[in-house]
Amino acid sequence: MNKIILMGRLVKDPEVRMTTTQKTVCTFTLAVDRPFKSKNGKREADFISIQTWNKTAELCGNSLRKGHRALVEGRLQIRSYDGKDGAKHYVTEVIADHVEFIEPKRNDAQPSGSSGFEQFGTPTTQPPVMTQEDIPF
Repeated sequence: MNKIILMGRLVKDPEVRMTTTQKTVCTFTLAVDRPFKSKNGKREADFISIQTWNKTAELCGNSLRKGHRALVEGRLQIRSYDGKDGAKHYVTEVIADHVEFIEPKRNDAQPSGSSGFEQFGTPTTQPPVMTQEDIPF
């Protein structure tokens, strides 16, 4: 089985292009934190190349930007090619089948305390009080 699930932030805006066969492809790099700290106590990250195709590629190109957090589900692919110098080069990337847009990066223009999503309804701090008439039996 070849399945991979990653969550991280985009290190730059995604690149979208069309292939010669008119298929849409989107590539971006995801910075994924390692689950441990280095010897000097700092967090490290892996920078993983992601590739999406067709409708998913269009959605990623239109919705994701540098700093946005995303959840990627797909498969690991390792391919090789012969370089101009005659040496064989290997490329490791994730071919994403499913991408979820988790949240944009916070910026200074966004008011503090705002999650970036519209809030609907009236927030309550107290649970509703039920009376005998509210109970259906």
